[in-house]
Amino acid sequence: MAALRERFGAVFYVPGNHDLWLRRENGRYMDSLEKLTALLDACSELGVDTGPRIIGDLGIIPLFSWYHKSFDKEKDVNSVRVPSLEMACKDFHACQWPPDLANEDEALALYFDKLNDRNQDAIEEVKKSSKQILTFSHFVPRQELCPEKRMLYYPNLPKVIGSDFLERRLRTIHDNTKHGAACHVFGHTHFCWDSVVDEIRYVQAPLAYPRERKRRMNGGDGWLPFCIYRDGFNPEIYPALWSDYYNKNRREPENTQLAPWVAKYFSKYY
Repeated sequence: MAALRERFGAVFYVPGNHDLWLRRENGRYMDSLEKLTALLDACSELGVDTGPRIIGDLGIIPLFSWYHKSFDKEKDVNSVRVPSLEMACKDFHACQWPPDLANEDEALALYFDKLNDRNQDAIEEVKKSSKQILTFSHFVPRQELCPEKRMLYYPNLPKVIGSDFLERRLRTIHDNTKHGAACHVFGHTHFCWDSVVDEIRYVQAPLAYPRERKRRMNGGDGWLPFCIYRDGFNPEIYPALWSDYYNKNRREPENTQLAPWVAKYFSKYY
């Protein structure tokens, strides 16, 4: 973050799940919440924004969030043996939480959502003073911003990616924003995405892992971060395989017949 801060006039940050892992901390933090406090303190010292700010005509609002299982409301895939969340998701082992907070229910997602209340006055100022508003989060605000389960190598992925509280929160922020002036940027799943749902544009333009970048056009050569805003939101649509697919094809959450590449994967490894 210090390197980014040297190069850019403003840097914004919200924590993701990997940021709160404790696997290599050697007992430095009592739990992941203590590490979160340390991260936010470091941001404050470096001049990295973790709260709302207005830059020109654009209001930028980082939103704290965490996922919960009940975010997933689509039919499960039962035709194959899908590994448990505890086996597939390192967060269940690498993060540590106080006894009253856990990934098992909505308590953790609600806790992170309520962290945004401390910025409510600043959020209201942004809403009042900005012509356009960009909110952003690490986690996913709507399930339809992820491929259907039958398309996924890990069909239970939607249980560990998003928050209904996040969607409600950003909707209250963008409630009076004019058409084309509301955008939410999200991450976590590494699926490129750019679509408009109920007047809000949702964008994910992930840096991704090196092995993932190599699968992009030209092996990822010449790849640059997507410019979402320059004197207004960029009307260019980010090249996104999955949102392009759903722009042309109806979502079928009741269909649990595995996509051919997923069926091949499970036949090989399971």
